[in-house]
Amino acid sequence: MEQERKLAFGFLMVASQSGGRKPRKERKENADMRRRQILDATLKSIVANGLAKTTLATVANEAGLSQGVAVFYFKSKTGILTEALRDQYQTYEAHWQAALDKADAAPAPRLRTIIEADFSPKICNPSALAIWFAFFGEQNFVPQYAEITGEFEDKRSKILSEICRQLAPDDPEKARLTGGWIDTLTDGYWQKLHLFPHIYTREAALEQTLTFLQTLFPNYTEAFQAKTGN
Repeated sequence: MEQERKLAFGFLMVASQSGGRKPRKERKENADMRRRQILDATLKSIVANGLAKTTLATVANEAGLSQGVAVFYFKSKTGILTEALRDQYQTYEAHWQAALDKADAAPAPRLRTIIEADFSPKICNPSALAIWFAFFGEQNFVPQYAEITGEFEDKRSKILSEICRQLAPDDPEKARLTGGWIDTLTDGYWQKLHLFPHIYTREAALEQTLTFLQTLFPNYTEAFQAKTGN
């Protein structure tokens, strides 16, 4: 922590000794660019080194910046990692939310859309899965991670529950449980894809999840049938 304070102080001294101040808009754009650069470097470091071995040094090296710059924007290693997890969730949420915005208004197509988003190459790829499971393993030890996970997972769970309620209006208990079943299944496939990529594929995981949905909601079998080529 003392080293981080010294690094931040050194960066501030350099900044204060620089020339005239830039316009506010330009300063904000530069700050946003630096934060994005550091977050991207953090995610790459987690994939390459794991969470425990990701340090201010590995992040700074990946970003091509000094450690002082990283500390200036995120205060500490924990601050960087916490914001990296938030960024990962924001990317995930933006993806499935954008897909839902374009989906048919009927509940079965909306549920299918969420599942397909979970197994899209942008979301379900080796690097992304490595990042997810690195953080999942630390949930019980870092309250900040658990808080961010709860915030984003709660929003998705509510949408899933509402869709399932529409699919099973006469069975509220089934509707209540189904959202959790779906999350457990997709999380399980993510884990298998992460641990055994030579055995499991995204396409097969999607097809098997859709088959499960046909079993849960037999009245909507056609909506959950796998498309040719999956």
